[in-house]
Amino acid sequence: MSPLPLTSPLIAVVGATDRPTLAMLAAEALKKAAAKLGRPLAVELHAGSTVTGTLEPAMIAAAGTVLLIGDVTGDERFAGKKTAHVTLDAVLTDPGAVLSDVTASATSSPAAGTARGSAKTGTRKIVAITSCPTGIAHTFMAAEGIEQGAKALGHAVRVETQGSVGAQNALTADEIAAADVVIIAADTNVDLARFAGKPVYSTNTKAAIGDGRALVAHAFEAARIQGGSAAVSADLAGQVAAEKSARATERSGVYKHLMTGVSYMLPFVIAGGLLIAIAFALGGIYVYDDAHKDTLGHALFVIGAKAGFALMVPMLAGFIAYSIADRPGIAPGAIGGMLAGMIGAGFLGGIVAGFLAGYVVKLLNDNIHLGRNLDGLKPVLVLPLLGSAIVGLLMIYVIGQPVATALAAMTAWLKTMQTANAVLLGGIIGAMMAFDMGGPVNKAAYTFATGLIASADNAVYGPMAAAMAAGMTPPLALALATKVFPDRFSPDEREAGNAAFFLGISFITEGAIPFAAKDPVRVIPALIAGSATAGMISMYVGAELKVPHGGIFVLPIPNAVTHVGGYIIALVAGTVISAVLLRVLKPRVEA
Repeated sequence: MSPLPLTSPLIAVVGATDRPTLAMLAAEALKKAAAKLGRPLAVELHAGSTVTGTLEPAMIAAAGTVLLIGDVTGDERFAGKKTAHVTLDAVLTDPGAVLSDVTASATSSPAAGTARGSAKTGTRKIVAITSCPTGIAHTFMAAEGIEQGAKALGHAVRVETQGSVGAQNALTADEIAAADVVIIAADTNVDLARFAGKPVYSTNTKAAIGDGRALVAHAFEAARIQGGSAAVSADLAGQVAAEKSARATERSGVYKHLMTGVSYMLPFVIAGGLLIAIAFALGGIYVYDDAHKDTLGHALFVIGAKAGFALMVPMLAGFIAYSIADRPGIAPGAIGGMLAGMIGAGFLGGIVAGFLAGYVVKLLNDNIHLGRNLDGLKPVLVLPLLGSAIVGLLMIYVIGQPVATALAAMTAWLKTMQTANAVLLGGIIGAMMAFDMGGPVNKAAYTFATGLIASADNAVYGPMAAAMAAGMTPPLALALATKVFPDRFSPDEREAGNAAFFLGISFITEGAIPFAAKDPVRVIPALIAGSATAGMISMYVGAELKVPHGGIFVLPIPNAVTHVGGYIIALVAGTVISAVLLRVLKPRVEA
C-alpha cells in the first residue's frame, strides 16, 4: 500500500441520512487519524438534514483528493478533482488505513479533462491586489504592470486595486477559487483571509511597476500556501509553520506598518485640513473664536479641527497596530493614539502607541490559548480588553510624558530651524520628496510634515509648504521639459508630459516615475536639484501651508497658504531648474 503523498491536500465529505450518529463518529475518527499522521484535513459533515463544516471554494481548489464517505456523492464542486468513495464502516474500523489507501482508490471525475485543459495550453489564471499608502498612482501603475506582465506570458489575470476610493475591480469568490496563484503587490497591509488555501506571493508595488513580467513568472515559483481557517487542508503542518514564519517576516517591516497607518490616516488629515481652510475663507483667520460660533465657518472649523484632526492620530496608531496584529490591534492602537493626543504626545506618541499596541496584542494572541470553544472570544473580547488596558496604562504612566517632552523639544527646534536654518531644512525636505517620488524616502518626508500640522497648539506649517512645493516640482518640470526641449524625449514621453502636468498641479509626484524609470541616472538628479530649490525658497520666504494636499487648487483659499507670491516663485523656480537640467543631462533622442 503506497502512502498518501504528503504534498497532496485532502478534504472529506462524510454523510449518512439514516445514521447521523455514525457519520459524526466517522468524521471525528478521521480527524484524529489525520492528526496522528500529521495531515491537515478538512471535513464537511452531513448528519441527517444538518450540514456542518461546509467546504469553501478556496479549500476545494487547493485540495488534491476528495474523500467521499458514507452515502454522499460527488457534485459539481469537485469537478476536476480526484475522488475516492469509502464506507462509514471502513472509516470506523481503521481510519488510518483509509487515509493511506485513498490514493490507490482515487479516480478522476468525469470533468477532470476539461478542468485541466488550460494547463495543457500553458494558460494559467492569476488574481492580484495592488495597494500603496496614498492609494493614488503606485496602486494603479502596479496593477498595469501585473496586467501587462501576465498578458506577455499568455496568462489570464484580474487585478483588484485597493486605492484611496476603496477597492475597485473587486475579486469574486469564484475567481479566487479558480486562480492558480495570488499576487499581492502592496506597500500596505492587505487582508489575506480571502486567500486561505491558495498559493500567495507577496511583494511591493515597485516590483510590479519595474518589471511586471518577471514578477508574474517569479510568483508561480515563489508562492506559498496561505494559512487560515479555510486552509486546514493546505499541506503538512511543518510547511504551514514555515509559511507562517515567512509571512511574519514579510510583514514585520517597520516601514510597511507605518505606511499602513499613514494610508488610513490621510483621508482624515486631508478632509480636516480642507475644511479648516474653507472655514478660514468664510469666516477669517479667527473663525474659531466664540464670536463666530453661530456661523457656517465656525461649524466647518469644528468639523475639520475638532473632529477630523482629532481622529488623525488615533487612526494612525490604530492601523499601525492593525498591520502588525490584524483586527484585534485596532482598538488598543486607536485608544493609545487618543491618549497620545490627550497628554500632548502628538503624532510621535501615536506612532509609539501604534507599534506598542500591535506587538502587545500579537504577543497576547500568540500566548493565550483558551481552547477551541472559547478561542472565538479572543479577537472580540480578550485581546482588545487586555491590549487596551496594557497600552493605555503604559501611555499614561510610562511612555506618554517622555514622548510629549520629545515632541515639544522637536517642535521648538523646528521653529528655530525655520528662522536660523530654514534654507537647509527646506532643501532636505525637497530633496527627499524627489528622491524616489512616492517611495519610502518621499513618504517619510511627507509623513513628517503632515504630522507637524496636526500637533494642536504646537503646529508647525512651514515644512508642509516645502514638502508640497517640492512634490509638485518633478512632474511639472518634466511636463515643461517635454514641451520646451522635445528633442530630449521620445514621442511616447512627449505625450506622457501632458499627463504629468495635471498630476503635478494636483501634487501627485508619482507622475514623474515613468520618466525616471527609463533614465534614472540623468532624470533623478535633475529632479532632486529642482525640488530642493523649491523647498529652500519656500522655507526662506516663510511660506506656511495648513492643508496637507490639494496642489495649486488650495492656493486661492484665503489663509490656507501664507506668502503666496513667494510660494509660487518657489514652485516656478524649482520647475525651471529641473527642466533646464534635464535639457543638459539627457542626450538628444534620434527621430
